[in-house]
Parts: sequence; structure tokens; C-alpha cells
Amino acid sequence: MTDTKREGGCLCGAVRYEVSWPPMMLVTCACTNCQKQSGAAASVVGAVARDALVLSGTLKTYEDRAASGNAVYRQFCPDCGSPILTDTKAAREGNMIFFKAGTLDDTADLAPTMHCWTASGQRWVHYPQGDIVMQRQEGLG
Repeated sequence: MTDTKREGGCLCGAVRYEVSWPPMMLVTCACTNCQKQSGAAASVVGAVARDALVLSGTLKTYEDRAASGNAVYRQFCPDCGSPILTDTKAAREGNMIFFKAGTLDDTADLAPTMHCWTASGQRWVHYPQGDIVMQRQEGLG
């Protein structure tokens, strides 16, 4: 697919967004907090430049803590609870923002090539040969 934009949104439709495509990176995160927030084995996260995100609707923010102790701002729809964005100080300094790729309208061709926090991931998950697999998180903001 050669789109230059993709759209997505929450389960109830109150929050919608558009991001540039392809993203700067597409990763899975299996940290225990992403597992809890997503209710799945991992969260699929895309990163785009901050000005490449157009958002409509209101998000609620939960201030979480990373293993480092740094703040992680998890933003979600206050009506249906769908996680939409994740932000950090390092992401802000790097002029990027993370979006939950599972909330895109079209997810058929998502193919993350990096996987972080696999040390806390589910043992039944296997990663494709050739992908970057990190036990923790190295340099992702």
C-alpha cells in the first residue's frame, strides 16, 4: 500500500486521528504495563512526527511510570477506554508521538519489525526471523 496518510480511532468513534504513512517505526511492546493496557500479549505501536498527527475528539491521560521511573502518558478515549496515544518526555524531545496501531481503520498490512520488552513477554509468542528483538527497550524514547 502506498498511502501517505492513515486514519484511525477509538471503538465508539468519539476520537479520530490521521497519521502520516508509513510510520517512522512500527514496534510491539510486551512490557507488563502495555500488556495490561492492551489486554493482549503486546501493544502494537507506531511512531510519527508530532506534526504528522491530526487528532479530533478529547482524550483522557493516565500518567504511568516506565521501568526507568520516567513518566509515560497513556492517552485514551474517556467514553470507551480505547488506548490511542502514548507520550513520553523523550518522545517530545525527539518530536515524535506514539499511536496504538491496532486502532487504525486498516490494519491488514501491519508488520512490526521491532519488538521490545520481550523479557516480560508471553513465552508462547515467537518473533519473525530477522526482526529486531530487544529484551528491554534500547533507545526508543
